[in-house]
Amino acid sequence: MTSPSPVTPLVFVTGGVVSSLGKGIAAASLAAILEARGLRVTMMKLDPYINVDPGTMSPFQHGEVYVTDDGAETDLDLGHYERFINVRLGGKNSITTGKIYESVIRKERRGDYLGATVQVIPHITDEIKRCIDAATQGFDVALVEIGGTVGDIESLPFLEAIRQIRTDRGADKAVFMHLTLVPYIAAAGELKTKPTQHSVKELRSIGIQPDVLLCRSEQPLPDGERRKIASFTNVPEKAVISAVDLDNIHKIPMWLHAQGLDEIVVDRLRLGDKAAPVADLSEWLAVVDAAEHPIDEVTIAVVGKYVDHKDAYKSVGEALKHGGIRQRTRVNLKWIESQDIERDGAEKALGRVDGILVPGGFGDRGFEGKVLVAQHAREQGIPYFGICYGMQAAVVDVARHLAGLEGANSTENDRQTPHPVIGLITEWRTQTGEIEKRDEKSDLGGTMRLGLQEQRLKPGTKARELYGKDVVGERHRHRYEFNNRYRTQLEDAGLVISAKSMDDLLVEMIELPGHPWFIACQAHPEFLSTPRGGHPLFIGFIRAAREQKAGGKLLKEASA
Repeated sequence: MTSPSPVTPLVFVTGGVVSSLGKGIAAASLAAILEARGLRVTMMKLDPYINVDPGTMSPFQHGEVYVTDDGAETDLDLGHYERFINVRLGGKNSITTGKIYESVIRKERRGDYLGATVQVIPHITDEIKRCIDAATQGFDVALVEIGGTVGDIESLPFLEAIRQIRTDRGADKAVFMHLTLVPYIAAAGELKTKPTQHSVKELRSIGIQPDVLLCRSEQPLPDGERRKIASFTNVPEKAVISAVDLDNIHKIPMWLHAQGLDEIVVDRLRLGDKAAPVADLSEWLAVVDAAEHPIDEVTIAVVGKYVDHKDAYKSVGEALKHGGIRQRTRVNLKWIESQDIERDGAEKALGRVDGILVPGGFGDRGFEGKVLVAQHAREQGIPYFGICYGMQAAVVDVARHLAGLEGANSTENDRQTPHPVIGLITEWRTQTGEIEKRDEKSDLGGTMRLGLQEQRLKPGTKARELYGKDVVGERHRHRYEFNNRYRTQLEDAGLVISAKSMDDLLVEMIELPGHPWFIACQAHPEFLSTPRGGHPLFIGFIRAAREQKAGGKLLKEASA
């Protein structure tokens, strides 16, 4: 008989007062400190919305859809987690109300509940607890973020589940950390603690007493306000942590560590025998130093369809900054709506940029603007980086203007195009060797080519030089592909196919020889970029932008 797996100590992160306070960054920062103390850390997100995953949600509403190695479409907070800790997460680390109810209903239909009336308690809460256990087993500590704000009706089953976990396992196996707002009222000239008091009161009304408070404010929390919050919320004064606004999110681990947050968690969860006595934050200090003491700066235009929502291209923006950090370069981002290019032309918007990145997207709105951008970058010798839809736009440009294929397009935008150089992928082999099939009538959710897949790089290409290896794995999220029937024609026109899938059937990367830097990929390399390591393509792109700015006379220097 095998012994049960040891229970993983948990830190539950909740939020109050208003949304978008930064629970994900705060949780990831604490995880980074605990990891820096030698602990094996993982993270997960519990989202209250009823969608099974965010894959079909508008970027304008929800922001970026983050993709994991196993092909799960998840909340963008998982991107924060992976950028802050050295753990690759998966679908089990992103749970929604939709997933929970879907699983419970399947069990009910199979008869697993033996005729019982299925209810929120115990069936929904038990399923939530099962999912938490499945995602956190085998680690020294796990951080579990509950989305939304305390008081939302949607999050009540999740809060009840974590209350039960604390009751069942004891205070040394579960810590409650609550993030609240301490607003500054300019007219009164003071910080106000009442919203925090009311948020904690709301949390306590459902049976949860927070152990730690993170108080988000524009300025450091004075001792007087700290004592006041502690007395009104029954939280020890040392556990009332000031989460002040910072100009660089990579400073947050050091800021929280300086207030002893990791020590509080280590003590409460009795992790002292596993944790190193001192956190080694040298890598984070190096990241901050490189960002604050740049030797150069560049301006990168990001031409997309969802630029009005700052989180729609979250990973792209972060990866560009990472590429700059690795060479002590400040990266200024110029966000441009692709429809504006269609109206005003490329020259007006892109006249003073050092590089152009065209990210992913769906649908025909703004696509012609992306094609114009690819053409402008190609003709003017401006470094161009196309990602997913950005690669497809570049292929259409080459087809129309170099290969002479008039009317070339993607069938996503024009089903009657005479030259469908980009078409719907109907069959492909997954990383595990299984054959996946789709058609135009397939559901939108979860039916794309998703997750980490390997590709083989062509010797002698810029892509091969940047990666420094023959085979690499990148994460995908797309439904349309390069049409193989046009490979020869486009190669004859000057296009170089620099990477293909391992079975040689799918085009993964393209580039243009003779151009300062023109590379586009079907995958999403931004999902594998981190502030401490960067990503070869983004590092190469930023270096090319620096060379563009310096007139091709950039001197080599040590990386950060």
